[in-house]
Amino acid sequence: MYARNEASQIRQEFWTAFGLYMHPVLSAEGEKINWVNYKTGEKNLHFRMDAGNRSALIAIELRHHDDGLRQIYYEQLLQLKPSLEAHLQESWSWEPAFTDDHGRTISRVVLELDGVSVMRKDDWPKLVSFLKPRIIALDAFWSEARYFFEALRS
Repeated sequence: MYARNEASQIRQEFWTAFGLYMHPVLSAEGEKINWVNYKTGEKNLHFRMDAGNRSALIAIELRHHDDGLRQIYYEQLLQLKPSLEAHLQESWSWEPAFTDDHGRTISRVVLELDGVSVMRKDDWPKLVSFLKPRIIALDAFWSEARYFFEALRS
């Protein structure tokens, strides 16, 4: 069992190492990018990566406070599902109403990897192998799909 500070330090060490590993990788548009804190440019649409004690996940999260607006964005994402899956080359779980750790209802598209822990440095290569190709694929998808979401703001 790790003390809170030690666990936080190990998590920070992993994300720093992941960021350094991904640093030379350019975005789909050929630009430098902060892969760990990926910015979609849409206020309530996020690409989230998480590595915990028992699993890891990567997700597209829709966190609109307005349920109707969140549903519209989710439906737009559903329309783009064939393109998303073509980029990812796999199917993810689609969750129109998921309760997050803070009790908020969000929509998300997610893939989880069980049986890994960020606390075990021996698992770090598995975590990187899980996250890296998927965040790159999400970036390639987003380089095309973001225009459909920009239209929703008009």
